[in-house]
Amino acid sequence: MEKLIEQLEEIFEDANLVSAFGELTFTVDSNDIIDTCLKLRDKLEFDTLVDLCGVDYLTYGQSEWANDASNSGFSRGRSAQGGEDRHQQRFAVVYHLLSVSKNYRIRVKAFVNEAEPIIKSVTNIWASADWYEREAFDLMGILFENHTDLRRILTDYGFVGHPLRKDFPMIGEVEMRYDEALGRVVYEKVSIEPNVSVPKVIRK
Repeated sequence: MEKLIEQLEEIFEDANLVSAFGELTFTVDSNDIIDTCLKLRDKLEFDTLVDLCGVDYLTYGQSEWANDASNSGFSRGRSAQGGEDRHQQRFAVVYHLLSVSKNYRIRVKAFVNEAEPIIKSVTNIWASADWYEREAFDLMGILFENHTDLRRILTDYGFVGHPLRKDFPMIGEVEMRYDEALGRVVYEKVSIEPNVSVPKVIRK
């Protein structure tokens, strides 16, 4: 990994690199994503895009639990209370790259504007990005400029919202059922109550 870091610092001035848990993360400006990815592919032989996904930092550093710990506390919840570490930018696009010839792996992260989450498509650099970008658009609402077929890929026709965003209700917006009288599927307002799904452990 040290050799890869040296090469990255030589190619990219002031490279924002973080090495943790045996993995290397390279954070770049979203406006420079094409230039950065081309250099990674052509100069460092990152010829394979293993994965691409969107990340929502909306509740980063916050907890869904109320601050009502017992005497011994519930450390996982209490350590996240308050939201002081809330991330400044909400959405990020994360690329996991592999160099087969050099056996290098790297994570590239680019943050996008929350009001207009748009970033250029890398499908012309790695063809495998096509499906991943459509998935990130569908589930996170991130737009990929110059993508040739950017449309929903996992949700239903006419689906409203993006289900992997942190503010999307866990119970969904609507529910569907087959109506015998009408002879078709109908959509109705959700009839179940929302609840917190994060397990809460109280130590005696």
